[in-house]
Formats: sequence, C-alpha cells, structure tokens
Amino acid sequence: MSARPSPQQLAWHDRELGMFVHFGLYTFRERKNWNQPGDPSIFDPARLDAGQWVDVARSLGARYIVLTAKHADGFCLWRTETTDFGVESSPWKGGRGDVVAELSRACADADMPLGIYLSPADAHFGAGVGGRAVDPTNQPAYDRVYRKQLTELLSRYGDVCEVWFDGSCVTEVGDILEDLAPDAMVFQGAHGTIRWVGNEAGYAPYPAWNGVRGENGRTGVATAAHGDPDGDMWLPLEVDTTIRDHYWMWERDTEGSLKSLEELMDVYYRSVGHGAVLLLNSNPDTYGLIPEADALRASELGAEIRRRFGAPLATTAGSATELLLNLGGPAAVDHVVIMEEISGGESVRGYVVEGHRDGGWQVLASGTAIGHGKIDFFPAAEVDKVRLRVTGSAHRPVFRKFAAFFCGVLPRFDRNRLVIHDPFLVGKWGAEIGSDWTTLDIDLRSACREARQYVLELEPFEGEVEVGTVELFQGGVKTEGFVSSAGNPRRRGLNVTAADAGYSLEVSLRRKGSVPTSGKISIIQAM
Repeated sequence: MSARPSPQQLAWHDRELGMFVHFGLYTFRERKNWNQPGDPSIFDPARLDAGQWVDVARSLGARYIVLTAKHADGFCLWRTETTDFGVESSPWKGGRGDVVAELSRACADADMPLGIYLSPADAHFGAGVGGRAVDPTNQPAYDRVYRKQLTELLSRYGDVCEVWFDGSCVTEVGDILEDLAPDAMVFQGAHGTIRWVGNEAGYAPYPAWNGVRGENGRTGVATAAHGDPDGDMWLPLEVDTTIRDHYWMWERDTEGSLKSLEELMDVYYRSVGHGAVLLLNSNPDTYGLIPEADALRASELGAEIRRRFGAPLATTAGSATELLLNLGGPAAVDHVVIMEEISGGESVRGYVVEGHRDGGWQVLASGTAIGHGKIDFFPAAEVDKVRLRVTGSAHRPVFRKFAAFFCGVLPRFDRNRLVIHDPFLVGKWGAEIGSDWTTLDIDLRSACREARQYVLELEPFEGEVEVGTVELFQGGVKTEGFVSSAGNPRRRGLNVTAADAGYSLEVSLRRKGSVPTSGKISIIQAM
C-alpha cells in the first residue's frame, strides 16, 4: 500500500496557496547580507500595518500566511527573553513593539491561519545552516536558545498552522512541536511533514509525487527529486518563490523586478497545477507596508485564478477508471482540472483526457501523476463531451473532481521541457590522484549562487576513478544530509538552501587500476 496523508496534511493540501512575508532588519539595510547581524537602531517601520498584509493575502486568494519571525541574521521580530538583538532594541514603538503579535491579531480577525518561520541559522549566535554552531562547543548553548525561541513563538500567539525550519534543524524540537503545535505542518527537519521543492523559481517538476521513501524523508532535506509513487512516507511539496525576481526582502529601486501577471500564472500552473502548494512571497517595505504595485499584482493574480477556474463548463466526481463530462452540445474547451481523493493515497499512474466530436474521440492531454490536483491545458477544441480514462493505477482511483473549462488563454511554458542549465566547471584532477584516497577542496561560490538543487558530476578524461565521500560546507561549516546519491556513481545531488552563502565541497577520490587518471568536476543546475 502506498503512503497516505495524515488529516493535517489533507487539510494543508486544500490550502493550495499561501503568502510568505519576508520582513526584518534586512529590509532596512542598504547592503543585504544574510549571514551578518546589523544595527537594530535602523529598524523603524513607522506605518506598519499587519492588517494590510492580511488584506493583500486575501485578495491573492491565500489561505495562510507564513512570517519570518527570525531570519538568518538572528534579528527577532517578537519580544524574546533569549537576546536583546530584536525589536526591543529598536526605536520602533519605543522598543515595545511586537511584529508577530500584530500579525497574529490581524490574522485572527480575518480567520487567516498563521505560520512561523524561525531560522535555525543565526549569525548573532554563531549558528550556520540547520542551526549547527560554527564552534561545536557552543552547540548546547544555542540549542537552549533555539528551543526557548520556538517555545515562545508557539505558546504566545495562538494556533500556528505551519513551522518553517529553513535548511533543516539539528536541534531536537519534537517535544515542543508535539506539545504546542501538534496540528502544525512542519517544513524540513527531522519532524518534517512537508518538503522543499528544490528551487526558488516557483515550480514543481512533473510528475511531482507526494510519496518518498522513509530513509529519504527522515533526512529532513528531501526535495522533489526524492518523489516516489511507491514511497512509504507521505511528504508533499511546498513551492516557495518571490513576487519580485529574485528578492525575498524589500530592496530600494527593484520595482522593475516585479513579476508580470503572465509569469505568476505560469508559476501557479507549475506549482498548484502540478499538485503542490504555492507559497508566494511578499516583501513589506521600510514603512511596514506591502508596496502598492506588489499588492495590486497579488490582487490581479487572485482575480485571474478565479476568472479561469471559478466557473467550470461541467464537473463530475466518483470512483471509476473512466469519467465522462457531457457538455450538452459543442463547446470550446482548453483546460481540465483533475483531483484525486488522496485520503487513501495517490493511485493514478497514467491517464488520458479525450474530447468527443462528430462521433470520434481525440486526445487532448495525458499524464502520470494527479494527486491533490492537476491542471491540464491544450489548444482550444470544440467538443461535446470530455472523457478521462485511467491507463494505470495502484488501486481503483477515487476522484474528487473532474472539470472542464474554457479560459481563452494558455500558459507560455512547455510542460515537457526539463530545465537543466549548462554544466559549470569547478575543478579538475590529474596526477595527484593515486591509489590512496585524496581529498579535493572545491569552491562553489561562483557555481552555486542561488538556492536550488544542483548535481555534482565527475567526468574522467582517461583512466578510472572511484568517488568516496562528498561533503558540502556552508561558510566553512559542514552540512548534514545535503548530499544525496543521484543514481550514478560519479554524480551527487546537492541541496543549496541559501543564496551566496559561501558553499564549498570536499571530494575524496582514488585511482582504479594502474592507468593514470584525469578528469573534470562540474556543477549542473538541475530542475
């Protein structure tokens, strides 16, 4: 039997669209540096209006909000007992303000679920990716700080719907989650119930299976690359991306980077339309307001989603390997939306959508995964019936929805095009590789400049080489679980979770046989 979602995961799937709020000390800094603390005296959002943030989320159609209560610089947006590096040391409201409290109240007033992002990385306390202390002797002290911060956030501000452990979390927090947020979804970490898609470009690959094998899911850093329809652990995908390309925090003079409505609709098709949940970032400015242009674009996106998918031509549901929509006469159709009833697991492995006209059937679309939802699109066809035929399944499928639409417009992207950028040469080897293990140090700063998945590839020119350990470092601190097998003995998958964060590799090699070896080492930007 394939993996099945928990009741909490089922409810999360139905949210489909959320709004990220990246706001903090970074917002006020002219030169952004995610890994350096700043001066709290510059934090002063004089017109901060959390109600406006919630209004923007509602116009977008978002069903939850996630706030960066603390990002990697360590600046805290609530009144914490763990440090003075936060709002209490700022001039905002005379040091008596609390951003988390204001957003919590605004969300409660609007019945909007609130999620909390608490960065395990913390430059103020000397903690790197995952919360691993740069100086290992400081790990117990930072663990106590982090547990206290998480406890404050989960006990003071009402129910929390989602907890974000960006880059995983090495501090044990399972008891806190179970006690204070038993129904919250957890992004990454040992207790994760959702996983990162593997890029910040706003898309899930297709097929985007919800299952993974337990040994991959328990690493805390599984991504879309680990999807397995026969996996024994349900770990669905959250797709996080920016509304300004590519700015998580507000920056001056970046209005031109605001994504167009067409670009954002492409994001929607490739995230929600692939069965994932989309978390679209907003970035309040130094006044504490989401800029007018960004708010308008979010509203336009919500309106366009409703325009395209709010009124189906026909819809049906049921348990069957074939479903039929009778349109009552010829009508133009260019989209279908299919949703499985996934409480019993993800069943469909292959399907075809066909249109009927003049006594014959023509193929309109086909695919493999459906899961929570799949949006298929195709050139408009005049048909009087639309049929869904399941061509492969793990068990008899049950469908929540099969609906036909005429939207009058198609997205721009080619769903079948795999996005893989040209390899980036990062190193070579030659005579230094002998019969004993030799470790090569590889600088990835030029090759890995954005958060996404990469593939390390070693290509011999002559002779044979054996690859031993491959270890990934961020800012000189070793990461755990961020290197995975890529299905090839000379390839490794790399999870890079922070942009421009000084990544490097240590790769151990030795020669196989007596023939001298040489070759090159490349990084491929995959997915």
